[in-house]
Amino acid sequence: MPPKLPPAVAAYYQTLATIEGHGAANEGATRAAFQTLLSAWAAPQGLTLLAEQTMDGTRQRPIRLDGVLVDDLHFRRGCWEAKDSVDDLDAAIPRKIAAGYPLANTLFENTRRAVLFQDGRRALDADLRDPAALRALLDTFVTYAPAQIAEFHRAVARFRDDLPQLAAGLTALIDDARRTNPAFRAALDSFLALCRSSLNPATTPAEVEDMLKQHLLTERIFRTIFANPDFVRRNAVAAELEKMVDALTGQSFSRAAFLHKLDYFYAAIEATARTIDSYPEKQDLLRTLYEQFFQAYSTRAADTHGIVYTPPAIVGWMVASVEQALAREFGLGLAAPGVHIVDPCTGTGTFVMEILHRLPAAALEAKYTAELHANEVLLLPYYIAAQNIEHAYVERLGRYAPFAGLCFADTLDLADSPQLDMFAPANSQRVEQQKAAPIRVVLGNPPYNVGQISENDNNKNRKHPTVDKRVAATYAKSSHASNKNALSDIYVKFFRWATDRLGDRDGVVCFVSNNSFLDQIAFDGMRQHLLQDFTRLYVFDLGGNVRKNPKLSGSKHNVFGIQVGVAITLLVRNRQHPTPELFYTRVDEFWTREQKLEHLAATADYTQVNWQPLIPDARGTWLTAGLQADFDTFLPIASKDAKAGAELSAEAIFKTYSRGVATTRDNWVYDFNREELERKIKLFIDTYDSAVDRWERLGQETRPIDEFVHYDDKAIKWSESLKANLMRGKHAHFDESRIRQALYRPFCKQFLYFDRILNERVYLFPSIFPTPETEQENSIIWLKVGTEWPMFALMANKIVDLLPQGGSQCFPFYTYAADGSGRRENITDWALAQFQAHYGDPGIGKGDLFHYVYAVLHSPAYRARYAANLKRDLPRIPFVPAAAWSAYVAAGARLATLHRDYAAQPPYPLRRVETPGEPFHWAPDPRGLRLTPDRTALRVNAALTLAGIPPAVFAYQLGHRSALEWVVDQYRVAVDPRSGLRHDPTDPADPAAIVRLVEQVVQVSLATVALVAGLPPLE
Repeated sequence: MPPKLPPAVAAYYQTLATIEGHGAANEGATRAAFQTLLSAWAAPQGLTLLAEQTMDGTRQRPIRLDGVLVDDLHFRRGCWEAKDSVDDLDAAIPRKIAAGYPLANTLFENTRRAVLFQDGRRALDADLRDPAALRALLDTFVTYAPAQIAEFHRAVARFRDDLPQLAAGLTALIDDARRTNPAFRAALDSFLALCRSSLNPATTPAEVEDMLKQHLLTERIFRTIFANPDFVRRNAVAAELEKMVDALTGQSFSRAAFLHKLDYFYAAIEATARTIDSYPEKQDLLRTLYEQFFQAYSTRAADTHGIVYTPPAIVGWMVASVEQALAREFGLGLAAPGVHIVDPCTGTGTFVMEILHRLPAAALEAKYTAELHANEVLLLPYYIAAQNIEHAYVERLGRYAPFAGLCFADTLDLADSPQLDMFAPANSQRVEQQKAAPIRVVLGNPPYNVGQISENDNNKNRKHPTVDKRVAATYAKSSHASNKNALSDIYVKFFRWATDRLGDRDGVVCFVSNNSFLDQIAFDGMRQHLLQDFTRLYVFDLGGNVRKNPKLSGSKHNVFGIQVGVAITLLVRNRQHPTPELFYTRVDEFWTREQKLEHLAATADYTQVNWQPLIPDARGTWLTAGLQADFDTFLPIASKDAKAGAELSAEAIFKTYSRGVATTRDNWVYDFNREELERKIKLFIDTYDSAVDRWERLGQETRPIDEFVHYDDKAIKWSESLKANLMRGKHAHFDESRIRQALYRPFCKQFLYFDRILNERVYLFPSIFPTPETEQENSIIWLKVGTEWPMFALMANKIVDLLPQGGSQCFPFYTYAADGSGRRENITDWALAQFQAHYGDPGIGKGDLFHYVYAVLHSPAYRARYAANLKRDLPRIPFVPAAAWSAYVAAGARLATLHRDYAAQPPYPLRRVETPGEPFHWAPDPRGLRLTPDRTALRVNAALTLAGIPPAVFAYQLGHRSALEWVVDQYRVAVDPRSGLRHDPTDPADPAAIVRLVEQVVQVSLATVALVAGLPPLE
């Protein structure tokens, strides 16, 4: 019996047989089969196959490879070239070699035969129809690693381990020099003053020392990789930093002796660089070094500035589109005199380099010296950009000239007051020249970062007074959203800055950015202003929002490998055509990163795109597909006007509503275990109150609050409001009555320390559930809102959490005074009158209306028909036919009881399957509950499985998960990596509670599905 083939090989042969059975033998038909096989074979080696890659060949003529294998450090490890099955490889290979195909590790194949070259020599000639020969060929190909690449990998791994210690050593040396070396102290203070005047008035000594350390640790790399020994003399900022180095080394510190510890790293880099002739590959090497450096040294900078490299296909498409837009709209080109271009966040200079490659040689010098501008605020990419751009110029014209258009500056600061002092005179001169330039084109890849993940990082997005005020006065002021936090994202500021930077000139703006502005509610004002500020707008939506569609993978489907969606936006202002026009296109949601980039490369520029004209509505909604006009005729569930009014006569169903509680420290203030929560809160309060005492003792003007507090993840979690309370001298006091039971996630109750100081925002919940007693009579409809999850509603009689990705809104039946007295109805008299009049029934009560609303929010027809409306608006409630009214009220009441009192429902009789030989226990596996692949059973632990889960259970969806999947997701042991806090859902006093909960949620799900299916039609 022949040996069993590996699945990938078997699939390959099967695919080939199918293709050939249809009479196809050409490369286009057969290449995909080998590509799939090669990808599968390379993956276990940590290699990725990138299809359709272009590189320089002989005489700089580009060659197109069918595939390139790259490793996790972006090194090219192998090349693949496919031919037709009838092609003669012996004739084709010499032509490819003459064209410049690399032979370090290159595989040529035609589905029948393959020839593998390694180290410039023919290493294997294999019959691909022989499975053993095919496997040997693949193994030899994917395991190839040049000695210098392997050594580089080892050096990088060691570097990541060694760098923090080396940086700490440099910190100690700098601290000592600051105390004992007057020359160094003077140089440090001078550089700090320059940074504060040019980069950021809030620059700290620690940030300047970081720049010095980065310079010391990386300067040799720039000299050696680029063979540029004059780098520190030629570069304005490097020259200033060298003054500090000279002062630091003027006494006992030896630069050479200290950096000798990194010789292994430098040597590996230099050995690798010597094997690279292609400048683009040297750029890849620098990219790798840059990423590794920031991973090991400065993850905070990477988090704040969103360090992401723009794929060449995107850069090329954007620059080509700008060129075409200039020609179409103004009869100009990139090279035209007077067309000043700026890349405000240049990173490593890729956009400027692309422009230099496109300019005709005759115009290159003039543009390079006077009309091309770029800014970068981080030191290392600034260095790399200078090297890259200047090398591109040398490559085109054969002579060196410094790129005077590159500024070491924060672009968003350039809108503020003029610099008070000079920062590296050459740099300041560049800044002033740029500020005076009549910019016609702005393009680039601005950072996207709405804010720091944790206040304990002390790593907020910087304030930019002028731009922030402009965003507030335009985008925010025109927005109808109640939560406008998303407008603090840095990329939004860059759109505002770019618009203002054009001044009163016609011009072009082209950014690749987060695509959240396309449909999120908070951006309605921004969308309206973009239509006012520009005459033609083109949005190429590249998708990839993993939060909105959990079936996507950031690493696979997103062009940047991130979690948020991406779009390219081309904005044209041409006042000869004042009526704004908006155009949109998007790629398939499930296209991979490679497919999206290949599509961009194929379309070349915006003139080759099949654009869809969009007609925005009056509320600034651009993507109106699916919006139903009749939705606006229904009764509003709530409104800001009703909420602001004093009477129950307001024209909305609910008088008031509230977001869920936002704690910003869930790990501290939530817990399954009451005693553990009490322990954590007491530690937290002790730490916080000590800080309040220290603030009062030391005086409130010692230094900024962000520098005053101690950041200790294991003792406290800071937030903006907590710091504000500290500055106000407010102490926290432990009060056992503030431990309340809350609904943290659907069907997941935890204890919450409900407190105005320790919770970031409690919103209106002190008037909704002020006391545990009010939970016995009051209920809320907990509604998930926003664009990233489908809307769902859940009845609750507990405090509920805000929820991620868009948040939640809550609609109570009653509200109260702070002590639980003064109960007030929250359904308006106006709404009750509308329903009584419509149905001709004065006997309809507010309880009926409450349950009716809940039933409508569960109607499959309502959710499907108005899905698009519900992403941008709070629900509006229709009238159902009179004959259906009572059925909706009854169904809503039953659903309310099922969901609010789910823990009191009878358990569904799942089969409890015990594993023979395993000691029985109830506690879930520490890794959590796990559904079987067919979702018919749930593994609780090694000893117990719950079987017989009906498929209909999963039809009860709350957002992207079913009710049962919410339980599976939440009821697991979780340890927060920052604080070390451990959350264990097991109740020692009731060990079977989680199993019982699963059975109850199954019962609730089945009953919900049946009730919803029985609802009469809406119309």
